[in-house]
Amino acid sequence: MNQQISLPEIPAGYWENAKGDLVPESKVSDIDKLRDQLVRDLCAQAEARSQDLAKFKLDSMGDVTAFVATSVEQYGVKVRGTKGNFTLMTFDGKFKVVRQMQDQITFGEQLQAAKSLIDQCVTRWAEGANDNIKVLVADAFQVDKQGLINTGRVLGLRRLDIQDEDWQMAMKAISDSIQVASTKPYIRFYKRNETTGAYDAINLDLAAV
Repeated sequence: MNQQISLPEIPAGYWENAKGDLVPESKVSDIDKLRDQLVRDLCAQAEARSQDLAKFKLDSMGDVTAFVATSVEQYGVKVRGTKGNFTLMTFDGKFKVVRQMQDQITFGEQLQAAKSLIDQCVTRWAEGANDNIKVLVADAFQVDKQGLINTGRVLGLRRLDIQDEDWQMAMKAISDSIQVASTKPYIRFYKRNETTGAYDAINLDLAAV
């Protein structure tokens, strides 16, 4: 049974600073108190809005899924699973909702074989290889700050038209290493711009409003 650890209460007449030290309230300036209250109030409102958006997204995805199920039932079939990308549009074409399911790709151990085979190719081609290809290959297997390989760069190697046995085997190893770790749902909303005719996104991102 997990026991909850209770945090010690701050004694009356004291404030806790960012280091965890207790500071007598009389030593906290009025402007610091005002700033503290402002930030607390705004962050509380932001958390509430964030929860509202999370609920809106969940409800929206559920409504869209239910509508799609209703729509396809008229053809005597039932939807299995939640995968699939589609667009729903109002009758007058002024608004549309786009639902997308994006697979999150990771690589299995076969990627190590692909890297070794590609290294063999680059070594073998050392004198005659195009420097751009060398850079492209080296860059593809670099990791980011989290130690993760950029999937787009690795998958981009498969688009290179190189007729070499080792290279083709490396591309097969990359294909075999691809794993779908998870599928992330996206839902986006658009309104038609009556001037340009293009669809403008209805921004739900605070930074984009």
